[in-house]
Amino acid sequence: STHHNGRVLFISDLHLCESRPEITRTFLAFLSTEASQAEALYILGDLFEYWAGDDDMAMPFHQQIIHAFATLANQNVKIFLMHGNRDFLIADDFCQAAKVTLLNDPTLIQLGDQRTLLSHGDALCTDDEAYQAMRVQFRQPAWQEKFLSQPLANRKAQIANIRMQSETAKASKSMDIMDVNPNAVSALLQQFNFPPFFIHGHTHRPNVHTIQLDNKTTTRYVLGDWYEQGSYLTFEQTRFNVVRLPTEN
Repeated sequence: STHHNGRVLFISDLHLCESRPEITRTFLAFLSTEASQAEALYILGDLFEYWAGDDDMAMPFHQQIIHAFATLANQNVKIFLMHGNRDFLIADDFCQAAKVTLLNDPTLIQLGDQRTLLSHGDALCTDDEAYQAMRVQFRQPAWQEKFLSQPLANRKAQIANIRMQSETAKASKSMDIMDVNPNAVSALLQQFNFPPFFIHGHTHRPNVHTIQLDNKTTTRYVLGDWYEQGSYLTFEQTRFNVVRLPTEN
């Protein structure tokens, strides 16, 4: 597993897209300042609002982000990226160009002497059965291969359609259904032998939860999204700290 002794930053759910330039500016400023002082940066899913395939990398907006990552990586900051539910089609070409390492979901890392589990978090929302069925389908190599074989414009149109359906469905779902299921969280923590820390995003409900299981305590950090303002979690020496960023106008 990956082991860090220096300063490590965690972010998720940036949902970068051309239509929200202020968040892009906030993110690029974050990469060139705070992130450049870190040993490692972890992006736990939904970096982009959507990703239609690595052949969309030529778009100037994407080039700007890729260039910023590569610049950071050249300053000896290790960058790790986990797929979210919006950008699970990010593949090798993007990772090589941006100099980022793709992580499995979930992944266990070591922060100082603390085992820390990382996930995007959407797999834990097991109460939303319709969503989970869709997630299983989208993650199948055969589905992805078939989808990626279509022209880029077609893929983008289909994604826009899926997004609209998802937003409509969300409106009628209870908030509880869209949050993580406590039993799913417990099962995951048990699978990884009760790590002291668990960090995820996806739910857009930034918070810190304490979980007691089998006489072990796990602190669950839920990362915030970047819709209204940027935020990140830092780990340094032995402590976690949540930092909110001013939005770049």
